Amino acid sequence: MAFLQPPASQQPAFNVPTSVVLLLVLLIGVHGALALLPAATADSIVAQYAFNPALYSSAFLDTHHIDGGAWWQRAIPFVSYIFLHADLMHLAINCLWLLAFGPVVARRFGGLRFLIFFLICGICAAAFQMVCSWGSFAPIIGASGAVSGLMAAGIRMLPLQDNRISARFEKLMPIWSRQVLLFSIVWTLINVVAGITGFAGVGTELRLIAWQAHIGGYVAGLFLSTLFDRRNEHAAA
Repeated sequence: MAFLQPPASQQPAFNVPTSVVLLLVLLIGVHGALALLPAATADSIVAQYAFNPALYSSAFLDTHHIDGGAWWQRAIPFVSYIFLHADLMHLAINCLWLLAFGPVVARRFGGLRFLIFFLICGICAAAFQMVCSWGSFAPIIGASGAVSGLMAAGIRMLPLQDNRISARFEKLMPIWSRQVLLFSIVWTLINVVAGITGFAGVGTELRLIAWQAHIGGYVAGLFLSTLFDRRNEHAAA
């Protein structure tokens, strides 16, 4: 998605914000650390920290005589699943999408807001997956939901990447604008078709994050980007 990057004359090549590099290092580091562990141990950690909608259903827990744990134990998977990946391909795809949209959003929001925004989009992705798959044993892993939120924010910033536009006080493209709506509809349809047909699947449910989570993260990014945008504060000042 090179079209989202500022022109080469304005930004040095490979000028990736520190916050994006930090996320990439964390994603790659977690996957690398798990790869060094015995397979059984790594699988156990992934199973424990993946996000599983069934474990939030009292009916499922009671039926299978499972202790759901303390509230904090049930809260951790909303974040921890983001940093777990099935294999190198899964990790590489999410890292590439993060590189495509992350720098644009990080430069606009600032490093700390960018990281918080990323995590909140990931949490919203898991929450939407839970609602759509309530009570079903369908664990999910991967940063795709959080990255989908970055994609939504990046699309709203697309016109601001034109060096002919002074972006300092320019607001984000409206959610209901033709361009954003068209992209959102096409993107949603692709995810739904891929999820229903299994076109993007690679085997077990745990291997790729569900399409519902993609949509949850994307919608969160679409609406929350306005709240996180520093330019709105400057414009109002």
